Amino acid sequence: MPFIPGPRNLITDVAGLKVGNAQDARLKSGVTVVLPDAPSVAAVQVLGGAPGTRETDAMEPHNTLQEFHGLVLSGGSAFGLDAASGVQAALREKGVGFKVGAALVPVVPAAILFDLINGGNKDWGRYPPYRELGYEAVANAGLDFSIGTAGAGTGALTAGVKGGLGSASTRLPGGVTVGALAAVNPVGSVTVGRTPHFWAAPFEIGDEFGGLGLPSPLPAEATDLRWKFEEGPLPGRATTITIVATDAKLSKAAAKRLAVSAHDGFARAIWPTHTPADGDLVFALATGASGVELGIESAAALYAAAGATMARAIARGVFAATPAEGDLYPTWSSLRD
Repeated sequence: MPFIPGPRNLITDVAGLKVGNAQDARLKSGVTVVLPDAPSVAAVQVLGGAPGTRETDAMEPHNTLQEFHGLVLSGGSAFGLDAASGVQAALREKGVGFKVGAALVPVVPAAILFDLINGGNKDWGRYPPYRELGYEAVANAGLDFSIGTAGAGTGALTAGVKGGLGSASTRLPGGVTVGALAAVNPVGSVTVGRTPHFWAAPFEIGDEFGGLGLPSPLPAEATDLRWKFEEGPLPGRATTITIVATDAKLSKAAAKRLAVSAHDGFARAIWPTHTPADGDLVFALATGASGVELGIESAAALYAAAGATMARAIARGVFAATPAEGDLYPTWSSLRD
């Protein structure tokens, strides 16, 4: 079954979703928010050893809450969890949230990555700027958005080159779409050794991240461990945080399985991944907008596509990164020079 991208090749090809970015170039950090048009089923799977999260316990299938109002990816390490407060404020102003008596409560899970040591100016004073960036990201939400050095990927780094915000989509037979969004900031490498070839190359559609394929033969140093910082894989200094979404109708347990399957894309695109230094996480979101309920065969195809789409989104985030003043690492495009 050939994989075919949606018209934008973005997560917003999934019906019922919008994405907003906000970033500060001087800070070298930012926020990305995914907003469903209506409260949607969501789940999470964390496989990295150093996560930073908010409201993820509520997403477990055995817990009461079934639908959520938005998802947040943010830079800033633990300071970035403030971004969800800004998103909550913006959604409450729009009348979005659960009504509990006279109260209105938007439920907005969030995850953060570490970008505090990336050449940006983090002297923000008493309070970090992430709450306001979250609020701004909601205002910027739409069907089209920037990838690369944007939103939560603004200050992202990988082993050897800049990271970034990536996205991709896949249209499946039967009218279902799956999309992925990734803020790519791993302690490991997304390229094969020191070459410009992406580990995700077998899943590339067209030349969406350079069209180079895999090197042949593989270089002897292909599987050498390369770390982002010379000190090695120190905990809490990396993390790839992502969202996989579909317009299929899923239960909360099936959304959890979607998140689990999307982690396969990490293993296809990053070497090594899910380390003690990474807080690798996948949020899964099901809008149900297609109205399609999946049987076992079509569900298996969806889960396979989730991993492939995630691998493509990770590579596209690094591929699209652009240079900026004060960068610690070059962009992927410099490897081609």
